[in-house]
Amino acid sequence: MLTTPRSRQDAAADVRACAASAPTAGPWVAGTWKSFPTPDRRILGASIGLQLVLATLFGHAYDMRVFMATGYLVGTGQNPYVPQNLVGVFHHVYFTSLTTVGYPPPWPLVLGLLYRSSFALGHDFLVYNLAIKLPVIAANVGLAYLVAAILQNLGASPAVSRRAWVFVLLNPLLLYFGAAWGQIDSIVALLAMAALALVFARRWGPSALVLALAVCVKPTAVPVALAAVAYLADTSWRRAGRYAAVFLGGVLTFYVAPFFIFGWSTSLVSRRWNAEFITSGGLTSMTVARLFRDPLVLTGRWWLLGLAWVPALVLGVLALRRGDGGFDDLLKKSTALVLIFFLTRTWLSEPNVVLLLPLVLILTAHGELDRRALTAVWLIPLAFTLFNASPLQLLWAAFPGEMERSLAWVARYHVATLTARAAIVIAWQVAGWWIVVACLRRSPARAQAPAAEAVVP
Repeated sequence: MLTTPRSRQDAAADVRACAASAPTAGPWVAGTWKSFPTPDRRILGASIGLQLVLATLFGHAYDMRVFMATGYLVGTGQNPYVPQNLVGVFHHVYFTSLTTVGYPPPWPLVLGLLYRSSFALGHDFLVYNLAIKLPVIAANVGLAYLVAAILQNLGASPAVSRRAWVFVLLNPLLLYFGAAWGQIDSIVALLAMAALALVFARRWGPSALVLALAVCVKPTAVPVALAAVAYLADTSWRRAGRYAAVFLGGVLTFYVAPFFIFGWSTSLVSRRWNAEFITSGGLTSMTVARLFRDPLVLTGRWWLLGLAWVPALVLGVLALRRGDGGFDDLLKKSTALVLIFFLTRTWLSEPNVVLLLPLVLILTAHGELDRRALTAVWLIPLAFTLFNASPLQLLWAAFPGEMERSLAWVARYHVATLTARAAIVIAWQVAGWWIVVACLRRSPARAQAPAAEAVVP
């Protein structure tokens, strides 16, 4: 995507040459980090304008109504983890029965602020729908600048950094899952990438806290924390232990403390966490299994499959090689563990893959991964969601009648769409494990370099 196969190798050679000629401290030390300047305000404006339109008109029928209800409950001082009938508040039939929000407190607290600053003032449904998307749009734009700045500070050419910036700003994956759908995975990706940059800058305390916040916004970032600890353990077990301690302290602060501060009951939280282990489907191998057995909920001994990611991550950490201390090594560890986590779960929502996009993008631009890996990471989830009827569910906010009629028509072809999703999942598994192997395999050029010659901050 960013380069042709031949030019990709040339760009990688240029980047390594620049890194080799850089001082040992590199561009990551405080005061030497260079922000990425806006190369084209028209592209930036087009991206923001398009996202604002998508954010106003569309929104996922399940996620957005849960977010709206959560914002109301928090904004009015109630417990967001207790479901209520809110038809009288929003005057919409979809609010008769709700499940509780499945995310830790940071995002519900943000939703409470968004409710108080939008719907509570004018009671406009679409304005509230847009307001919830504004943090996501900001994260999409911020992610574009952060990725481009990382490449620039690693020594990439201005052309490579600019292409990465444009790629993120206009990527269909982020536009669809973020601005249109309304999911918050780009916020998680932005925080995780910032934490990884801080690790390499030797600002381990702030990094651990930022990563703890990322995990408490959405726990899909847990593998990134494992990768950061493993990366630090390559040089100092004591440093890795301190990082882990600060991280766990941050999790307790961001996750546990709000329940005591606001007096929220935790009785339903454990039940919600249990649902994460017994639900099956999405972009996982369970979709293939549903061709033969259709278990939406894993009962009996099938429940053990919901724990498969735990030993898989343990084996993944053990399989990590001792790296050269470079930022690419940190990104490879993170990419491998995130993918292992995703590929072995029994439930994976398509928006979760957004976390992989900046990781794979930088590795591809740096010549560490084949450009086909980048294409697979964003194209396969989009193909899956087309056969999952998700685009139709986005009509809920502005076109509810059209959504109902369209979903009823698609339901007639359940077997055909399930078969298509199963085929796409197989392609996802093949591509995913291929990327994992590529990240775990030591680069020949780096493996031959003496450890003392590695560029370490």
